[in-house]
Amino acid sequence: MTFLRTKLSVHPALPRVAPFILFLVLTSLQGQFGEESRYWLYLAKTVLAVWMIWVIRPLVSEMKWAFSWEAVVVGVGVFAVWVGLDGLYPSLNELLARIGFELSSEPAKAWNPHVQFGEGSTLALLFIVVRIIGPVLVVPPLEEVFYRSFLYRWIVKPDFESVPLNRFNLKAFAFTALIFGFVHDQWLAGILCAMAYQFLVIRKNRLGDAMTAHAITNLLLGVWVIWRGAWNFW
Repeated sequence: MTFLRTKLSVHPALPRVAPFILFLVLTSLQGQFGEESRYWLYLAKTVLAVWMIWVIRPLVSEMKWAFSWEAVVVGVGVFAVWVGLDGLYPSLNELLARIGFELSSEPAKAWNPHVQFGEGSTLALLFIVVRIIGPVLVVPPLEEVFYRSFLYRWIVKPDFESVPLNRFNLKAFAFTALIFGFVHDQWLAGILCAMAYQFLVIRKNRLGDAMTAHAITNLLLGVWVIWRGAWNFW
């Protein structure tokens, strides 16, 4: 761990970018080795991400959780937008299909452990718990550090550490939101989500409130998925 931490400390961008890229690579491999690999690779990347967060923690000073009423409002609001807009606009996969760029000839299967491993089975319950823990405790610090701390400030100035978190820059605000939005199938909700989280960072001049808002959004979305059986959100 000390060796890796030393290597990542060579440049301030490394601890903010490398864990996120590794997380994306593992995400892209889910399902590439059979349908069950979607679940096992998700478990593996979640465990690995916890370890990565522990490694980079001393190197990323802004990666600290913070709680505020604004974080709660934004977190709940983004959840409402994400669910409320569902079905009102074409998804990213649908847009790509319209221009003849289909990622797969078969429609993507929803993440539903009950279907894959049996209703109420131990494995189904395990992967549901992991699917809650990952987005609530692991994804927020990784994504907020990359998008709201590194990418946003890097677009403003390559020497990103010299850019305060509360600085507003229209180009960085727009580009970060678009990039964040279009890595999600629900791209429009993703763009609005990114704007809300970035606004929170700018308003509070810290990253922790956006991490908390992100966690609240994902927790509510997880509860919604389980309660309503809306597996398409996963």
